[in-house]
Amino acid sequence: MDLNKLTKEEERVIEHKGTEAPYSGKFNDFYEDGIFTCRRCNTPLYSSKNKFSSGCGWPSFDEEIEGAVKRILDSDGMRVEITCRACGGHLGHVFEGEGFTAKNTRHCVNSISLDFTPASSETKLAYFAGGCFWGVEYFFNLEDGVIDALSGFMGGHTKNPTYQDICYKDTGHLEVVEVKYDPKKITYESLAKLFFEIHDPTQRDGQGPDRGSQYLSAVFVSDNEERKIVENLIEKLESNGLSVATKILDKQEFYVAEDYHQYYYKKTGKIPYCHSYVKRF
Repeated sequence: MDLNKLTKEEERVIEHKGTEAPYSGKFNDFYEDGIFTCRRCNTPLYSSKNKFSSGCGWPSFDEEIEGAVKRILDSDGMRVEITCRACGGHLGHVFEGEGFTAKNTRHCVNSISLDFTPASSETKLAYFAGGCFWGVEYFFNLEDGVIDALSGFMGGHTKNPTYQDICYKDTGHLEVVEVKYDPKKITYESLAKLFFEIHDPTQRDGQGPDRGSQYLSAVFVSDNEERKIVENLIEKLESNGLSVATKILDKQEFYVAEDYHQYYYKKTGKIPYCHSYVKRF
């Protein structure tokens, strides 16, 4: 994950948990249609549909994009800090029970912690399972046109699974990577081709040394167009003599994995142990 270069004032707020002056931020009285993203790492955080005027002097939202924001109790036990789950950048604080909206929640966010992507700037999501999500995420985040790739779980029959659940309980989930991309810069077909080239799509019991149902190869598709693209790619691979084990499944609810799983190889400086690039197309 590449981090944006910050100004001194942005560093004060985002990295050192400062606060901008009330009514000074560019997004306080801003109501265009689109997505508010993390100024530090570009992760989508809030939809403009959930922004409202609270009169407090800072942008207010009554709901975050699922899985995007982390809540942390302040050391004094009085307030709850909110940070970007992807990079840990400070956003502000969250308050409940004030009655501003039906959701009864107010995310009070520093404008300086945010960027904005207008609704006309389209982004899409794609979902791939190819063994340990650390390696899959690593390769997708290197690709031009990919905005972000997050590790998580999909395809099971229980809600809000933890990593321990999928490892030691029969939840049915696979380790899946959610790829957020700009379709003007990279196509879904290119992403799917990369997926088949960074893991072994012929292995039926896992991936590399990781064996078990959570490590199976699968593509979770959002529509018939994606399904046809993946089917055509599998047909090409099989025409070249590969016996493809990859399953094509309908997209289900995606659950973001724990923080320590995100950007694992970037954080540790290690390299993937069971994923490597092999040109197949």
